[in-house]
Amino acid sequence: MNTAEIIYTGELRTTATHLQSGSVIETDAPVDNNGRGERFSPTDLVATALGSCMLTIMGMRARESKWNIDGTKVSIKKIMGTDPRRIVGVDITFDFPAGHGLGEKERTVLEKAAHTCPVAYSVHPDIKQTVVFNW
Repeated sequence: MNTAEIIYTGELRTTATHLQSGSVIETDAPVDNNGRGERFSPTDLVATALGSCMLTIMGMRARESKWNIDGTKVSIKKIMGTDPRRIVGVDITFDFPAGHGLGEKERTVLEKAAHTCPVAYSVHPDIKQTVVFNW
């Protein structure tokens, strides 16, 4: 079964539908590449997928161990290069809520989980992943 269906809607925009759930994502070209920048760009989604995947895998490890990381926030900064235009880096910053109660052992497990998420392994090794954990 296909994962998604994407339709070009004009004006450098697409609408992607997740076929299993019906969830929809719209994209727009960024302002610096002739778009309006009113939606995630495709490269924004790649960078965002990396942070989301890391946090999801951390959530799985936390749930298995009955640790609570609810409210953890991930900030993403996508860094674009030129010639060719491509993602050259992604800065990922995790901010954990105060009072999380996680010790050094738990933190190490969660940090390793983040670095071993499928998207982290899927992006090209030339894309620099800089990850900061603010406990």
